[in-house]
Amino acid sequence: MPSKKLDDIAFHYEIDGSGPPLVLAAGMLSDSASWGALVQPLAQHFTVIRPDNRSTGRTTPALAPTSPQQNAKDILALMDHLDLPRVQIAGHSMGGYIAAELAVLAPERIASLNLLCSAPMNLPRSWHLFQTFCDVRANGPEGLWLRSLFPWLFHHAFFDNPVQIEGAIAASLAYPHAQSLDAMQHQLNALKRYDPSGLTKRISVPTLALLAQNDLIVPHGEALDLLSQIPQADIQTVPNAGHSIHWDAPQAALDALIPFLKEHSDDNG
Repeated sequence: MPSKKLDDIAFHYEIDGSGPPLVLAAGMLSDSASWGALVQPLAQHFTVIRPDNRSTGRTTPALAPTSPQQNAKDILALMDHLDLPRVQIAGHSMGGYIAAELAVLAPERIASLNLLCSAPMNLPRSWHLFQTFCDVRANGPEGLWLRSLFPWLFHHAFFDNPVQIEGAIAASLAYPHAQSLDAMQHQLNALKRYDPSGLTKRISVPTLALLAQNDLIVPHGEALDLLSQIPQADIQTVPNAGHSIHWDAPQAALDALIPFLKEHSDDNG
């Protein structure tokens, strides 16, 4: 359970596997554990590095200043600490903001950028949605906010199995490093201030963008328009998947990610 002391935080991260380095940046309300479905398959080919973003997981203090740009700087500092001249990076949702910011901040350090259900757009609708989850969590019975959140995250087929739903809620409530309500609101406040306009046109590294056909949070058409502005973008749409594409369709995500990552690895032999 390593951590790196930075100026104002203890930055927690996990490392699995061996091979060319791959950093995974988690999305809003999530931490390193959110990549669980992909970790072991990726670790068969890559050294998988999963940090806990500010305000999440075991990175402390939970209310340290945060933004996608600051999280990108944290990852760059972690790369220096681990003596990694270049990495490939993948980000889900808000983690895609972080990954894209890092690709613009230090393009010479990024072999490829991989975006899962993410495009450089910050819709006020999303702020209102996540603020509602915060308000429900603050005022409703335990777990109600998760029941409100899950339909926005998962493909409708997920809800065909009541046992699966209850198991996911129970696991979320039992997770020992779950984000607190205060940290959740803190992270949301930072998201409200974030402006990614123009970011796509500044991305110069090879980019894979995986969109979900049934994503309720990232509008498919608008995401396509934005992502097409990236000069070296390979844009793919995964059917029968919602916003949590790496849980709804892990094999489809891996089938796209692994060949792209191998192609752009500094050690592709």
